[in-house]
Amino acid sequence: MSARVALVTGSSSGIGRACADRLAAAGWTVVGASRRGTSGEGWRGISVDVDVDREVLSGVADVLGREGRLDAVVAAAGWGLAGAVEDATTEEAHAQFETNFFGVDRVVRSSLPHLREHRGRVVIVGSIGGVIGLPFQAYYSATKFALEGYAEALAGEVRPFGIAVSVVQPGNFRTEFTDRRRHSAPAEGDPYGAARARALESMARDEAGGASPDAVAARVADLLAARRPPLRVSVGPASERVGVVAKRLLPYRAFERASRKSLGL
Repeated sequence: MSARVALVTGSSSGIGRACADRLAAAGWTVVGASRRGTSGEGWRGISVDVDVDREVLSGVADVLGREGRLDAVVAAAGWGLAGAVEDATTEEAHAQFETNFFGVDRVVRSSLPHLREHRGRVVIVGSIGGVIGLPFQAYYSATKFALEGYAEALAGEVRPFGIAVSVVQPGNFRTEFTDRRRHSAPAEGDPYGAARARALESMARDEAGGASPDAVAARVADLLAARRPPLRVSVGPASERVGVVAKRLLPYRAFERASRKSLGL
């Protein structure tokens, strides 16, 4: 039997890179897709901008042409936009959705006909910020909330073909995501300045103190190996994952107070 083939987006760094490394070590044939086209130990990279239809189609065609099959897609490409909603431009908000939501959709849609042939898997890297809205990262959270609904609906469509869909919801992990976060320019007078600074400093501190992204990659590998993988799984320390449960169980005002306090708001 040929080795299973996985396409991993966002593979040049962070969680995507960790996923490509982990799957290659586990025996998968891995093709990593990123704007930089970075390759890694045991896997090859191709240059793909998930914001561009033709590049995604070309990337999937490359996988099929070189490997002859496609068994799994791990959609890990993404970035973060920080700032108050009032400060963000429409262009910045569109750019955030273009990569984090429509980029995932492009890759998944282009891959589904080939995943059907092998009862394949789709793993989407979401975020705990897709369950709990993050002040001063509203558009980032919005993209991740959108992926939750997208994955749930998609799972119902493709289940009859044996395709399993999962969303991984990482908490804070130590990656280049923090340094690459983009910031909206403050409005004149900057009424949100102090609160924004406290929230973003808290987030950056938690991210810098987070665990290696290999913990997320290990969970992704488990999902791809599972006979019946769950639709959703959160990854990270219990102190972060408990928020997902607390939001469902606590009165919302109590949850909101605790959430704001954790960000110094």
